[in-house]
Amino acid sequence: MAKDIDWGNLPFGYMETSKSFVANWKDGAWDEGTLTSDHTITMSECACVLQYAQTCFEGLKAYTTSDGKVVTFRPDLNADRMADSCTRLEMPVFPKEKFIQAVIDVVKANLDYVPPYGSGATLYIRPFMFGSNAVIGVKPATEFQFRILVTPVGPYFKGGVKPIKVRISDRDRAAPHGTGDIKAGLNYAMSLYNIVDAHNCGYAENMYTDPATHTYIEETGGANILFVDKKGTLITPKSGSILPSITRRSLITVAKDILGMKVEERKVNKKELKKFVECGLCGTAAVISPIGQIDDHGKSIMLPSGMENIGPVMQKLRETLTGIQMGTVKGPEGWVVEIN
Repeated sequence: MAKDIDWGNLPFGYMETSKSFVANWKDGAWDEGTLTSDHTITMSECACVLQYAQTCFEGLKAYTTSDGKVVTFRPDLNADRMADSCTRLEMPVFPKEKFIQAVIDVVKANLDYVPPYGSGATLYIRPFMFGSNAVIGVKPATEFQFRILVTPVGPYFKGGVKPIKVRISDRDRAAPHGTGDIKAGLNYAMSLYNIVDAHNCGYAENMYTDPATHTYIEETGGANILFVDKKGTLITPKSGSILPSITRRSLITVAKDILGMKVEERKVNKKELKKFVECGLCGTAAVISPIGQIDDHGKSIMLPSGMENIGPVMQKLRETLTGIQMGTVKGPEGWVVEIN
């Protein structure tokens, strides 16, 4: 039975639910893992995650479809991306099939917290891993914990799909040949000062340029970026320091194979911004959030799509992808995984 929650007014925040999943790596192997109702973590004050930020995470969602099923979206890609993050951070990979099964099990254990269809809310799923044993010298941990928590959430940006205002940042999100292409916790810690400053200045997000030349558009602190030109072509920035967004990859497939759009993945010079007719952020948390205004050091670029409504191309992309997730649009085989 669903919880007595005001689903339509949920913030994008944490709510303790019934169960989480936890597994531990010790002596070179993972244990079987289990569901737990203990949502606290006890560790050494010298744990590697606390001293040297050895941690990575993922984000995906569970949805109630139009016919009442509970599903999740492409968890295999989250498992693959987390494996890449773990490899780069000298952490043991949690096996892909066990990752997917753990996602299914933890959602099943929290079905009462899955928001109903049409509410605008979803169940956010957060797998994460960290070095848990005491380490004082700079080296990887030898013991690790993998967990999955879930929490019902509302829209990531207040106002739903209303266009947002962003700024081009002087600061860098990642370094050339660094860790920008993995989902390491340290990447997000490095963006916290800048996102707080952006909010204080009236912006929803920072738009980062490439760290080597500060010439090409990359992504924001928490989402990839999409552009639409006057010909209706969908354009996404290409760079080795951009996180490979699962939502972006899915939207590219939707654009090409379902909507018949032309798609370009290429470098995007910031001088091109004034030529685009639509722009948006994409990611698991936001799906697509349209951008209506980009401020570049005193100069404002007003997208023709405006600040009142999402543009027609972004709207169609968003409707199609969310339709696939919610069961109203047929998508590629294997994208949607049934929980119940």
